[in-house]
Amino acid sequence: MVAPPLAPAGKAPLDRDPAWWPRLFWISAALVLMWPLLVATEFRPWVFFEPENLQVSAHFIGSFWPLAYDREFMTMVLRESWRTIAIATAGMTLALVIAIPLTLLNTRVLSISALSGRMAVGPRWLRQLIRWLLILLRSIPELVWALVFVRVVGLGPTAGVLAIALTYGGMLGKVYGEILESGETHSTETLLRNGSGRLQAFLFALLPTNAAELTSYTVYRWECAIRSTVVLGFVGAGGLGQQLDNSMRMFNGGEVATMLIVFILLVAFADRVSAGLRKALG
Repeated sequence: MVAPPLAPAGKAPLDRDPAWWPRLFWISAALVLMWPLLVATEFRPWVFFEPENLQVSAHFIGSFWPLAYDREFMTMVLRESWRTIAIATAGMTLALVIAIPLTLLNTRVLSISALSGRMAVGPRWLRQLIRWLLILLRSIPELVWALVFVRVVGLGPTAGVLAIALTYGGMLGKVYGEILESGETHSTETLLRNGSGRLQAFLFALLPTNAAELTSYTVYRWECAIRSTVVLGFVGAGGLGQQLDNSMRMFNGGEVATMLIVFILLVAFADRVSAGLRKALG
């Protein structure tokens, strides 16, 4: 047990945290700033406890039982679950195809002209254009991309794969660049100064140093992509989400509950894969 700090000689011991008033001030300031935000969003949690709303909620939750588990339905759920994983994985693969080249072109530490301290005009403008492209890709939500592609390629998993690829390509490209530039760069700069090419410097110096963090973030994004497929399914982009939307439209609570449980298991599976890879690389 750690003894409390002794008071200076001739002074009474402190009976209150000296940082109490600053903390109280900042907490109060945060509450004052939050109030107009809550008003703007019409945040009224007490509405949930009104008798009519409680009755509607109880009826909706009560319709989840009994669970649907007949052979034909479970076969469909297993098939769509596999399709959900396939959509997320294929979308992430295409996102990597987009993100990796853009990251290599956008990472300042891999710029040979920047070794002198100031990047040349051409590479600097190219880097800026790539940053704007990454902003564009990740600024448009995957749901909006899915709505566009559903109209172009029709209903089905293809729209979901393309939507995840574009949005996540922008996210991965941005974060990959930040990870590579925030890590140790001495060995990379040494290789470049001694005549190494950019790709060689990346493969033999920059990538090994940041491989664990890059892999961890990639697997995390794959887990997020699995969750995104449910929302994309509501606009016709295939997978378990589309079947969930169909069951909700038919007010079949048992099927909805079963698919929600299966989806929770899918996310738990992705979380375990992510944890296992992080442990292996750590």
